Amino acid sequence: MTTTAPRPDTVLIALAPAAFVFLWSTGFLGVKLGLPYAEPFTFLGIRFAITTAILFAFALASGVRIPAQPTRVGHAMAAGAMLHFVYIGGVLGALLHGVSAGVVALVVGLQPLITAALVGRVLGERVRAVQWAGLVLGFIGVALVVYAKLAVADATVLGFGYCALGLAGITAGTLYQKRFCAGDDLRSNLVIQLGTAAALCFVCAGFGETFAVTWTGEFVFALLWLAIVVSIGAFTLLMVLLRRGAAARVTSMFYLTPPTTALLGWALFDERLGPLALSGMALAVTGVALVNR
Repeated sequence: MTTTAPRPDTVLIALAPAAFVFLWSTGFLGVKLGLPYAEPFTFLGIRFAITTAILFAFALASGVRIPAQPTRVGHAMAAGAMLHFVYIGGVLGALLHGVSAGVVALVVGLQPLITAALVGRVLGERVRAVQWAGLVLGFIGVALVVYAKLAVADATVLGFGYCALGLAGITAGTLYQKRFCAGDDLRSNLVIQLGTAAALCFVCAGFGETFAVTWTGEFVFALLWLAIVVSIGAFTLLMVLLRRGAAARVTSMFYLTPPTTALLGWALFDERLGPLALSGMALAVTGVALVNR
């Protein structure tokens, strides 16, 4: 009896969700490592500019050209503004205005639930009862994981506004990408998205920042990690997953980001993991399994 080995592309697709969760989770650690050495929009602008240059060179080498149709370019710019500028800028703004990392994770953790509530009207997708149960269970799991970091004493109204803005950006951007950019070449699409985000970040930096950067080894490592591994690797995987699966199923994987980040913090920075956080991790994994069953 002979067996057929799985095709390499099938194996890669099967590994894509786990790879996405891991790479996406490292983004929070990269920000923690690099942000002390540069102002937020300066930091983001340099990050996105590096990513844009790398992707543009790769697209040219691959024979891919920027779309000539203004509508396609406009859709990519809109998706990039929401996914990269509004979402990431909102999260950083919230953290810089006193909102704790736990509260930010909890608020942004509402994204899969909001997405599930909107996919029927926006994308015509149906969310089954068992998937709703998984989404609720996953959110409870995230709440337990970040419970120890749910401090609000130093938070400001502006900080919570940034937090809500980040939630709106990742939710709207995901739905917009799925509806209007699903057929575009990923390389040219990401060049436009990240180029748009870089331009917006530098404009914002020009209004309130000095563009001062302390070029340390830690900063360079964090910058390159975020620019290459997260902005290229994680976002490419997200786009691939959105093309191949329902939006509610794909976004449910965001529930696994806080548990993975907590595990990385425990492994790299000796951060404590209590019974509550471990229980939340189990609930989050169970919830995502139910959504994707």
